[in-house]
Amino acid sequence: MKKLTCILITCLIAMSFAARAQQTTDAMYRKTLKDVLDEVQEKYHIKIKYTVAQVEGKWVNYAQWRFRPDVDTTLANILTPLDLKVNKEAPGRYKLKEYEYFRWAVSDGWKELDRIATQYHDMDTWEQRKATLKPQLYKALELSPLPSKPASKPIITPKRTYDGYTVENIAIEILPGLYINGSLYKPSKIKGKIPVILSPDGHWEHQRYRADCQIRCASLARMGAMAYSYDLFAWGESLLQFKDEDHRRSLAQTIQALGAIRILDYVLSLKETDPERVGVSGGSGGGSHTVLMTAMDDRIKLSAPVVSVSSYFYGGCPCESGMPIHQCGNGTDNVELAAMAAPRPQLLISDGQDWTANMPEHDFPYLQKMYGYYGATDKVQNVHLPNEGHDFGPSKRAALYAFIAKNFHLDINKIKDSKGNFDDQKVTIEKEPAMYVFGDKGEKLPANAIKGFEQLEKVFAQATKK
Repeated sequence: MKKLTCILITCLIAMSFAARAQQTTDAMYRKTLKDVLDEVQEKYHIKIKYTVAQVEGKWVNYAQWRFRPDVDTTLANILTPLDLKVNKEAPGRYKLKEYEYFRWAVSDGWKELDRIATQYHDMDTWEQRKATLKPQLYKALELSPLPSKPASKPIITPKRTYDGYTVENIAIEILPGLYINGSLYKPSKIKGKIPVILSPDGHWEHQRYRADCQIRCASLARMGAMAYSYDLFAWGESLLQFKDEDHRRSLAQTIQALGAIRILDYVLSLKETDPERVGVSGGSGGGSHTVLMTAMDDRIKLSAPVVSVSSYFYGGCPCESGMPIHQCGNGTDNVELAAMAAPRPQLLISDGQDWTANMPEHDFPYLQKMYGYYGATDKVQNVHLPNEGHDFGPSKRAALYAFIAKNFHLDINKIKDSKGNFDDQKVTIEKEPAMYVFGDKGEKLPANAIKGFEQLEKVFAQATKK
């Protein structure tokens, strides 16, 4: 009996010591992010580039418990709770970045598009899906119902005449006191009804005043179409009413969509416009806008998004993804929205140095399948330029000209020289002030013009009040 008692006492003492020696979760096994990243680099023999500001004051809870046999899973476990991520720049080399809601891993984007595509299998089921998505897009943008159109007439500057085309600047009031500005390029001689191409700007420097933007619109006019080049919200001449930072507010996406709708109203009111030949083509953020407007507005008969469409990139600016359009229909993406153009002609231009680099591998075959539902696979095209980057350069413009000439029956030879090369020399590159509607210093801005984002919010709320 004494021996048994001694054994029990010994066991209890041992258990007591063991309990005291056990780790506890009181401190959540915390380590600084810097220490954890340094440990990851040493353990997996990799290099992670980061700044002091990125890691300063950040801690990782349960740090050791986040490690796994492979480095990518380990980094995801460590960084995701901190809204951080890494970009893999080369084998064994990573760069720390803020979490980007709009940029997914390629495989994740492809899997999501595949999931989306399980909801339809022929034209009838796809048309049902479109019928679900379209009204939800308007609702997500808070444009259901559309606000009333102001009764004011467009403000139009005197016409400038150049070699084969003319230009006039136009401001359209889309809400009380809110103006969207642009330049309308027309052929010098117009006979009968002609096409019109909306040309929304992207996020490049110098806005729609850039030489490549002027060349594109002037060339389309010289081919025989009208081209309307217009500002993004709080971009270009819109900065007379708003600050730079207002462009990165969610409402920017709504205002841009409403602006395009009102521009369509205007150009379709012109006696020379052929309503069966209305197109839209923008690059980068203007390409996202191109896809959205084509999905929303059946008046658009042709679209050409440039360096923009991808199943794993949703648009890095709030003017592309600020409103919950991608939550419509239990989840959608820009490739499915592009498919809503079918069977209308669509050209997607991609390159090898941005998020469109994988377009030919997965996203374009999906679009071909969708157009195939209508027996119209020839109506969707992809021009992929693997050695080029994120721009709207000469080869991208050439592809656009050819696509529009083919589908809208225009003479592309009007913009070529005797050797068959595109001749940009006949386009006059205007200085920026020549393209202003409201004067060199904004002195002609109407008296009722909204001044500031807070006032815009009030006007929008009143205009959309049900």
